[in-house]
Amino acid sequence: MKYLLLISILFCSPAFAQQKIKPDAEKMQWFADAKLGIFIHWGIYSVNGIEESWSFHNKNISYEKYIKQIDGFTANFYNPASWADLIKESGAKYAVITTKHHDGVALYDTKQNDWSLVKKSLAKRDLIAPFVKELRNRNIKVGTYFSLLDWSNNDYPEFLKDSVRYKLKSDTLRWQRFQRFCQNQIQEISSQFNPDLFWFDGDWEHSAEEWQAEKIRKNILAHNPKVIINSRLQGYGDYETPEQNFPIKKPDFKYWELCLTTNNSWGFQPHDTAFKTMDEIISIFTDCIGNGGNLLLDIGPKEDGTIPIQQQNILKELGKWIHKNEEAIYNTTAGMPLGYYYGASTLSKDSATLYLFVSNKNAGNVVIKGLENKIKKASIVSSQKILTSKIVGKISWSNVPGLVFIKMPEATDDKYFSVVKIELEGKLKLYETENKK
Repeated sequence: MKYLLLISILFCSPAFAQQKIKPDAEKMQWFADAKLGIFIHWGIYSVNGIEESWSFHNKNISYEKYIKQIDGFTANFYNPASWADLIKESGAKYAVITTKHHDGVALYDTKQNDWSLVKKSLAKRDLIAPFVKELRNRNIKVGTYFSLLDWSNNDYPEFLKDSVRYKLKSDTLRWQRFQRFCQNQIQEISSQFNPDLFWFDGDWEHSAEEWQAEKIRKNILAHNPKVIINSRLQGYGDYETPEQNFPIKKPDFKYWELCLTTNNSWGFQPHDTAFKTMDEIISIFTDCIGNGGNLLLDIGPKEDGTIPIQQQNILKELGKWIHKNEEAIYNTTAGMPLGYYYGASTLSKDSATLYLFVSNKNAGNVVIKGLENKIKKASIVSSQKILTSKIVGKISWSNVPGLVFIKMPEATDDKYFSVVKIELEGKLKLYETENKK
């Protein structure tokens, strides 16, 4: 993954943000309904517990010491079935796993070079195929992360942060050779795993034309027209992928997801104990779905294939909360715009039921502004407890609706966030024009 500062720059860049294709709404529907995905960063960097790829690129460690980690990668306790069970328990509807990071080391049996865990590590097997099988057995959509750049490949121009192997314009044949290598690996992933989603990374070092991004997209869709692609293909993707921080403004793309670490690291780093609390994760998650997006929540397994217990607990606890409140999560659309309710909300697809996410740290009343509909019924989703509501401040001669106050119970059965279900008379209608009287 890129550093957050670099992401912020690229995310704001017109070249990065401009979408060059129009996503197919029918194809994208499962993604729009999914709400939660699990990201998995697994690679040789988990041996020493250091930063994936960037640690040698930024000269925090020599390339030789970094790549030697491959000798210690065993996957001894890797159980793809238990991984898939955990993902299912989390409530996620899709998972994305690294097939190859910027270091060029593949987790599958690539035929394009010898840099794979199959050929060079003690694991000596394809680690992607069995996981894909277990996901499909549980009806979880399959996503494959692939880095376009490859800092270990001698035909790739860039290497360390302040050095290059050659200038692209000075050796076009060498660059063409790398393009064939890159596109052949993408074809391998398509044919071997038939992913539902391609999650590209590393596109920032070259333009769409240099990457032949349009050709890459065309080749992927030729194999499977239903594949969806993230935005890190220089504009030839179907959905936007901001990283770590929820954007202040909702992304311009119709479809989007926020990729987020459970602590501060993508891969396994034992010194990183700054795990997010459940309140923080649920707050970010509801913010995402309330703005019409998804959350792609990351875990970093150890080199032996075990998932840190803290990350297991986070996924299990999140799954418990989602299960209690799933009608407000899956198959919903974005809720009310900013200002009508000071929190996240979602809306049923018929627009007749509104769901409000209320932190249990906030006691007292829930307030909605500008609601023109009458409320048929208000309740807590998880307990079905009926709530009372009243209108405050409605003026007879004004078109501006009064404030809706909904009384929250003093005690709830949820220690994180309660979900208020508001059944409306008719489709949601919000007041949008200032009173001119």
